[in-house]
Amino acid sequence: MKFITLFFLLAIILTVNVRVATGKGTYNRDSRKAVADTIIKLDTTKARDKKLLKVKKSKQSTPNQNADGTGLSNTYNITPVTDTVAAADTSKNKKVAVKPLPANTKKGALPVTDTTKKKKDQIESEVKAVAEDSTVVDNVHNILYLYGRARVTYEDFELDADYIRVDQKNHLIFASGSIDPRTKRYVGRPLSKSKNEKPIASDSLLFNYTTKKGKLYNPASEQEGNFISGGQAKKLNETEVAYRNVIFSTCDLPYPDTHFGIVITKGIGEKNRIISGPAYLEIEGVPLPLAIPFGFFPKPNSRTSGVILPTFGEDAKLGFKLAGFGYYLGLSDYMDLTTTGTIYSKGSYEINSTARYLVRYKYTGNLSLSYGSHNYNLPGDPPVKDIHIDWTHSQDPNANPGSTFSASVNAGTSGYFSRNPSTSNYNVTTAAQSSLRSSISYGKTWAGTPFNLSIGIGHSQDIASKTITLELPTVAFGMSSINPFDSKDRVGEQKWYQKITISYNLNATNKLNNIPESDLFKSTVTKRLQNGFQHQIPVSLGLNVLKYFQFNSSMNYTERWYFQSINKRFERGSISSSDQLIVDTVQGFKRAGNYSLSTGLSTKVYGTLNFKHGNLKAIRHVMTPSIGFGYTPDFSDPSYGYYKTAVSQASVPYPYTYQKYSIFENGVYGYPSSGKQAGISFALDNTIEAKLKPRSTDTSGTDRKITLLQGLSFSTFYNFAADTMKLSNIQFSGHTALFKQKVNVSFSGSLNPYVVSVHDSIANNTIVRTSTLINKYRWANGQFPQLNQLSISLSGSLNSTTAKAPGTPNVNTLQNIGAQQAQRLALINSDPNSYVDFNVPWNISLNYSYSYNNYLNQISTSNTMMISGDVSITQKWKIQYSTNYDFKAAKLSSATSFSIYRDLHCWDLSFQWVPFGYLKSYNVTLRVKSTILQDLKLSKRNDYSSNRTFY
Repeated sequence: MKFITLFFLLAIILTVNVRVATGKGTYNRDSRKAVADTIIKLDTTKARDKKLLKVKKSKQSTPNQNADGTGLSNTYNITPVTDTVAAADTSKNKKVAVKPLPANTKKGALPVTDTTKKKKDQIESEVKAVAEDSTVVDNVHNILYLYGRARVTYEDFELDADYIRVDQKNHLIFASGSIDPRTKRYVGRPLSKSKNEKPIASDSLLFNYTTKKGKLYNPASEQEGNFISGGQAKKLNETEVAYRNVIFSTCDLPYPDTHFGIVITKGIGEKNRIISGPAYLEIEGVPLPLAIPFGFFPKPNSRTSGVILPTFGEDAKLGFKLAGFGYYLGLSDYMDLTTTGTIYSKGSYEINSTARYLVRYKYTGNLSLSYGSHNYNLPGDPPVKDIHIDWTHSQDPNANPGSTFSASVNAGTSGYFSRNPSTSNYNVTTAAQSSLRSSISYGKTWAGTPFNLSIGIGHSQDIASKTITLELPTVAFGMSSINPFDSKDRVGEQKWYQKITISYNLNATNKLNNIPESDLFKSTVTKRLQNGFQHQIPVSLGLNVLKYFQFNSSMNYTERWYFQSINKRFERGSISSSDQLIVDTVQGFKRAGNYSLSTGLSTKVYGTLNFKHGNLKAIRHVMTPSIGFGYTPDFSDPSYGYYKTAVSQASVPYPYTYQKYSIFENGVYGYPSSGKQAGISFALDNTIEAKLKPRSTDTSGTDRKITLLQGLSFSTFYNFAADTMKLSNIQFSGHTALFKQKVNVSFSGSLNPYVVSVHDSIANNTIVRTSTLINKYRWANGQFPQLNQLSISLSGSLNSTTAKAPGTPNVNTLQNIGAQQAQRLALINSDPNSYVDFNVPWNISLNYSYSYNNYLNQISTSNTMMISGDVSITQKWKIQYSTNYDFKAAKLSSATSFSIYRDLHCWDLSFQWVPFGYLKSYNVTLRVKSTILQDLKLSKRNDYSSNRTFY
């Protein structure tokens, strides 16, 4: 069956390309837009209407392709109905034809009206008529003839055409275009419009303006991105229209040259829908053997509830399936609800319900609930059940100034995405994600004050370990920095003490940490709640010293409040049990406070090297050295009461092994550190820039400045209070941009200044090598510090636009993005078919990563590269790719995927392929771009749960 499906899609593609190659389906986008505009706005200038079709006389009345490819009249073989009433015989009338209007007559001039006294049975509303060329009045038959840019209005009915005849006796209006004598094309088509209806263009029409009934020949109208054109239309009343041999299509051309359309042989159009008789699918003017005896097509002026049709398929493990069957419910102008389900022949099923809501200038969001039950196990075993909830909510910034509310919930069972591939749209990244996170937050600020408040609920879930962490809730109250000793009425510069700043932050939480999924809804879970408060008060002072130095000093105080602590005790085992360390939870209020002091001094040193010859004029090196002192007491001292000592191991009879521990080890905000720190920190940051002569093409004569090295920093800390190993590892990092800022390079690492001692021993006839650090500097032995850790990353992107443009900074769109941008990015990743950019011929992104770790001579490395991009073979064909290569393993990762897209104007054809890995799958989809016919699709999927291949 899958080969038949692929063969059918291949035949469609070949049909499209053969017609394009032969010139029968080509079109120019600009001319297509110009013709499409004539549906909405009457082209009243003959010269501007020269692109319209050339009339050919024929008796055929079935839709066909246009002669000139513009396609306004998609039944071009039908000769427009001509006026069968003879022109006025002016020789028999007492009143001859009215002279043409003066050339300078404005379009809004007073129209010619019927001055004959009305009879009692005549209509009360006035028929207004005006023409730019000439107007002829036949008083004998009470007929008005309008020539050239004519317009007739009656109540809420408007009609524009090149020729209009108004039969006031029989209340009939006939309108048509005319043949341009210069271009020989049919121009000035009638454009009619009624209240609350969109304009309808036609070749000609006959209309009774009292009964509101009439006929339109070759009508063309647009309705919310969908087009009805060709054939005939008969207006039965104000709300119903009968159609014959019309095309229902989503293409924006009145009759699309490369198109998919549904030919409705007979149908009735109502206000919000079209009910048809026999209809069939037509591609490129070729009827396909896909017909229906009747059909229902919504006209979505407003939301319409209705059934969502399913698709059929087969899964190797779950059996045949009926997928996506459901119901759409338009609850109101602000909310709708979609419920769909999938059932399998072997008893499995899936249900999804999604509600969307939007109140303009207030808030918007959507809520989705999903449930699945799958029988993957042997007969008799219980099914595997999965649930998932997805909720996003955002508030308009202007809805409630000073207050914000947002929600982003993504929670469910750990196996939901891996066991339900259709829910992730077969997206490799979504199906392979290792964690789920959620947050709901409310924020409040008070204008004119430094205070702010936020209340939130958080959730994080580790899919691999199947554990959940909940924050129920988290409260944060803060005060931004203020100058308590400064005066509002101060005159002149601040004194040193007036520069002192102070701020305050209060955090409180109630937390469940690393709870197994299976225990989440048990009554005993409340016993594992952890809660606490944390107060933070930072005080700082910044001064300029001796003009070139910056002095900074700060003190930080942190206070923690807990309602439980721990106590450890050693319990010697019996004959049947071993010794163990027991941890008891002690209820009751406990506090823990800690503080630290720090000061620092920094400056900038500039060095410039000038060059007299060549394009390079100078190199500037900017060094920023800094030195600081920091002090933190030893809070494990018994006088603070934060630490205790317990026996962790006992030998017979002695010695005992003791362990020092903090009674706040399980505290949600941590605990004060042990060990005294009193030392000096050193840091050095470097920036290197170059100045180049202007290019020969630069007329401004401005020198060019480029950055060779954006940052190269070194830092370390020497702790005077430590007994040994006083000097910490030397940290270094740097970053720069290459190739006109298109490629970002960053690196970081650490150097070990101490000697590593290696010892060999024999155990079980095997040599065991152990390494330990000794308190001796490597440079004492004439050695450089040892490289402990190194990481290098290289990232960049290039496309056909940036390759030709001057250098611009490369912006990584996955970094520093806002919540709204992240939501849009997730939407694009969830449905890439709708967001393929055919305007960019090619694009490539590269991310290279290398890491090296050496801990006591135990070395480990990783070396990977990820490449993704796309290329447009033609304006309608695009190939996308993504892969990750592991140089150490010498193989591609399971994240490799390929996609092929074909733009069929109003339809999309896509082929997605994951060649290997547990997500091995392929997906072929043919679907309509318009939102009204999203359920009209032809797709064939073969996912990893089916465990099949076609190659």
